[in-house]
Amino acid sequence: MLLDGPVTRYSTSMKVTIDLSPAQAERLRQEAERLGLTPEDLARAAVADLLATRDDDFEAAAKRVLQKNQELYRRLA
Repeated sequence: MLLDGPVTRYSTSMKVTIDLSPAQAERLRQEAERLGLTPEDLARAAVADLLATRDDDFEAAAKRVLQKNQELYRRLA
């Protein structure tokens, strides 16, 4: 049987993989331990909190993160 249109598949959840420096990974682990969370739960909560902020706040935070990453990559290059 042919479909009437294109098939789209949307998921209600998403898995994300990020690369952290050893220092960042350790900091995440320490903060998670201090809060009684797993590192994964703390990262999930941080992303959820960031996404829940107003658009202007989110854009400013995203720009800060991108600028920090660019500075880090420049130093490593």
